[in-house]
Amino acid sequence: MSSKFYAVVAGAGPGTGRAVALRFAKAYPVVLLARTPDSYQSTVAEINQSGGRAIGISTDTSDVKSVASAFEAITKELSGLKLAAAIYNVGSGYKRKPFLELDVEDFDASVNPNARGLFNFAQKAIPLLLEAVPESEHPPTLLITGATASARGSALFSTIAAGMSARRAIGQSLAREFGPKGVHVAHAIIDGVIDIPRTAAFFADDGVEDRKLSANAIADSYWHLHTQHRSAFTQEIDMRPYVEKF
Repeated sequence: MSSKFYAVVAGAGPGTGRAVALRFAKAYPVVLLARTPDSYQSTVAEINQSGGRAIGISTDTSDVKSVASAFEAITKELSGLKLAAAIYNVGSGYKRKPFLELDVEDFDASVNPNARGLFNFAQKAIPLLLEAVPESEHPPTLLITGATASARGSALFSTIAAGMSARRAIGQSLAREFGPKGVHVAHAIIDGVIDIPRTAAFFADDGVEDRKLSANAIADSYWHLHTQHRSAFTQEIDMRPYVEKF
């Protein structure tokens, strides 16, 4: 484990967030951010009990003051360490229903965590990533979890399409601005259902093995993105099960 650098995972609940935290904890101390302690406590305990180092901080990324407070706590707790990787994996918060049945609160429930939250998170993370450029073994990295809706809108998915496409656009802009300065910004389109307890009943009867995305496989891809040489940055990657239609 590196003693000079750390990673931050925002949206550290079960599934991708947990898997990414465990994967990056093999190399760095890891900070897990989520709205409630229930989302990160078990993962923090697992990492610490296995010999790694992890801390959890309750954070609402859509609230600029909450994000500022979280990064102040990180700076105090991990004084002397530099940020090697920041992963934005906050859930989208959307309702699947006809457009004319939606209200502005439904819209905000998607746009706030997806776009506003990434904006707040990136504004605090990027200066720290820039500071790490001269010393980090791997290019300091900002990774952004996206979805099918990042690239296209569908019927009944207008709110999530608004939030996720905004998230993707922010990532593209950040890549163009900060890539030349040594910070690798990459967006991942996760096109399919992730295999987590909440989705256990999905496709339960179709008998197809590996029908859902493995969170650990996603985490391995994120680690690969983090370790890419700066001469061959990937700005966007899409992942889906081998049987997924696209």
